[in-house]
Amino acid sequence: MRCLAACQTELAIRMLDEILLPSFEVEFLVESKPLARRLHDSGLNVTCGDLKRTDTYLKADLTPGTCVVVEDNGRKSIRKVLESIWDAGGTLVYVLGVGISHTRKREEELKAQFPELNYLALSELFGGPLLTEFSRSLTRLKVQQYQRFFNDADRVLILLHNDPDPDALASGLALRNVLRRNRQTAVIGAFEGVTRPENQRMMNLLDIYVEQMTAAHVADFDRIAMVDVQPHYFGGEIDRVDLVIDHHPEQSGYTAVYKDIRVDYGSTSTILTEHLRAVDANISERTATAMLYAIKSDTLFFNRQANRVDIEAFSYLYPLADATLIRKMEGAEITMDRLDYVLKARQNGQMVEQVFCAFLGTTPREDFIPYVADFYLQLENVQWTIISGIVNDTLVMSVRNLGYSRNAGEFVRKYFNEIGSAGGHRAMAKAVVPLRNFKEKFGNLQADEYTDKVLALALEFLHEHQPNDRKLVKA
Repeated sequence: MRCLAACQTELAIRMLDEILLPSFEVEFLVESKPLARRLHDSGLNVTCGDLKRTDTYLKADLTPGTCVVVEDNGRKSIRKVLESIWDAGGTLVYVLGVGISHTRKREEELKAQFPELNYLALSELFGGPLLTEFSRSLTRLKVQQYQRFFNDADRVLILLHNDPDPDALASGLALRNVLRRNRQTAVIGAFEGVTRPENQRMMNLLDIYVEQMTAAHVADFDRIAMVDVQPHYFGGEIDRVDLVIDHHPEQSGYTAVYKDIRVDYGSTSTILTEHLRAVDANISERTATAMLYAIKSDTLFFNRQANRVDIEAFSYLYPLADATLIRKMEGAEITMDRLDYVLKARQNGQMVEQVFCAFLGTTPREDFIPYVADFYLQLENVQWTIISGIVNDTLVMSVRNLGYSRNAGEFVRKYFNEIGSAGGHRAMAKAVVPLRNFKEKFGNLQADEYTDKVLALALEFLHEHQPNDRKLVKA
């Protein structure tokens, strides 16, 4: 999360630096040039400017989704500073009282002029881990802001990506809980429904309904939220959204009133667990079960793209969830259909330098592709799997790796983002490319030529910036 901190004293800056980093991307704004130079020399991200001028914040790329912390030490008036921040478009503004003796009185004075302001006394941040307390305070205030924004809407759409996975399904359920809405007033929707058997089983066991819709239906809703996905995924059909909550790398080219994107989190359900906890929401057993299963599924039980916050969310949800239901939902069933595509990949695939690449041809369901990618990653001596297939005139590619080599998301973005939608994390990624676009860039390839081409791109990518003695061992 990005944060601008407008400070007057080195004490406040040092304390905020200790509290916020590395979880927050912090840029400090100060008026003193000697102080700015000293802080810059010590490695801090600091800019010198007039804190009472609006253009100082515009130059700092302030957006409505940027957290702004303003130091209030009682020695200088901060009213003009706050006016400039609001004029520049700031909405998430927190005043941090440092050395203020009568904090409640001070808060009342400032809120009389700035009712949306949030006041925190530095002393309140002690008594628990500083980062946890401060992060939770910022999250609570951010959630309260978007709750108010959604309050007056008659109908809300919570939009998921195509063929939603457990994290998308659970996140939709959790956001509906945060917004204090029901199935009628907050519809969970997707352009393409759920096809994977285990995800259908999750929906049936937890009574989750996903309404299938088109881009034209989106205009029927007063507010639009997206979870576990961003607007670029829909290929330009949606360029405006009110709220985005996601753990995938942030994409450009769209406008959102509010967004909370945390790339270092292993699942979107982890983010929404923090949102629910921040506002002391009651988490039902059904919602807790969905979110716990989602975190476990998206992180491969903490073997992929997981960190401390995912484990904390899992620990918090575990006693609230139904373990019996999770056992029923767990495990991708080995069906005859899936086994057919596993065997097809074995027949048509190639493995070079511990990279297994296969083209499945035309497939009736998209879920066969990631299933085969996950299956072959379990094999001995396989470090990368790249599995592709054609679904409804679209090329779908799933990429998996063991997480300690180069970034899978960077691979698909480098070669396929310009002709389709591509993105992901270090250990897993996906590309969705219209078949026509793929042929225009790479030619009309036959099945074996396609495998050769993608494998060549993968090896080219893996060998970049890699010393000769560290290249993958040939299988």
